[in-house]
Parts: sequence; structure tokens; C-alpha cells
Amino acid sequence: MKTLIACEESQIVCKAFRARGHEAYSCDIIPCSGGHPEWHIQGNVIHQLYRDWDLVIAHPPCTRLANSGVRWLHERDLWQDMYEACAFFNVFQSYALSGKKVCIENPIPHKYAIEYIGKYDQIIQPWQFGHPETKATCLWLYGLPKLVPTNIVNGREQKIWKMSPGPERSKLRSKTYPGIAAAMAEQWG
Repeated sequence: MKTLIACEESQIVCKAFRARGHEAYSCDIIPCSGGHPEWHIQGNVIHQLYRDWDLVIAHPPCTRLANSGVRWLHERDLWQDMYEACAFFNVFQSYALSGKKVCIENPIPHKYAIEYIGKYDQIIQPWQFGHPETKATCLWLYGLPKLVPTNIVNGREQKIWKMSPGPERSKLRSKTYPGIAAAMAEQWG
């Protein structure tokens, strides 16, 4: 299966699909950190999107869409940033409307974003896929079934939420858990 993992520099999802024998590529505007530049397309994902993909899994930037940051819209007047983030998110929804299999992944959105991007189909947690942590992740699914938990474990640590501020914080917070990536590859691949 030819799979594009959009807005993924870590290559966690890409490697999970490759491990199951799929032709998967990560794509991001920054270089990959996953160790396989031969599987990474560095550049604007929109330029790659309309190639012949069997599946697209998108991780569009969530900074202005996530409920956790809604207060900044008012305090810093970031409404235009939110509209632009919604427009980018909706590129993947438009692609899905052409009958393609697409998963768009993002944290729980605030009500203003939902007005533009719509409600998600599923919320998953890392603890459902072998990681004893919480990080509510929403999935908008097109032509794909909901992910079925593969390894429910005890522990509900809020490791991501407690992460210290720093230059790498947003990059570290956005990484997909390997157990979730493996479930995507197994169930959608």
C-alpha cells in the first residue's frame, strides 16, 4: 500500500507501515529525525498530496486548533492564524472527499475550530495501545474504520501535559506513540 504520512518528521508512523511491508513516506517542511531520509519527502505536503496514494495519514499543526490553547486566540488576537490552520486542515478533508482513505489526527479542538473543521470521529488514548499515559487524540476518518485498542494498560500519567517549556517542546509533544502507529499500520494497512 502506498501511504503518505503528512506533517510527520519523526517517521514513527512511516516506520510502522514500512515494518509491515508498505511503501510509506513521511512528508514535512523540516528534515526527518527518524533516521530514514530515503523515506522522507522534505517540502510542502500539498505539492505531494495529489499523487497516487492509497492512504494519507495527516498530522496538521494543531497549535491554533487545540482546545488547550484557545485562550491565546483572544489574548493575543490569533484569529487569522486559526483560520489559516483550519484552511490547511481542510485541504486533507477535501482530498478525502475525492473518495480517498484519509485519517487526520489532532488533539481535541476548541469550539471555534470545530465550526470550520467539523467534529472528529474518534478519540483515542495512548493507554489503549500499550503506553501508560494520557494524551487525548482525535481522529477524523474517511474510508477507514475506527482504531480498535490493541493493548489496554494501567497507568494514566499526564507526561505530555507536564512537559517542561523549551525549544523542542512542541516537537516532542506532537510525536505519535509507537503503539498507536503500529495499530494504524496493522488495522489500516
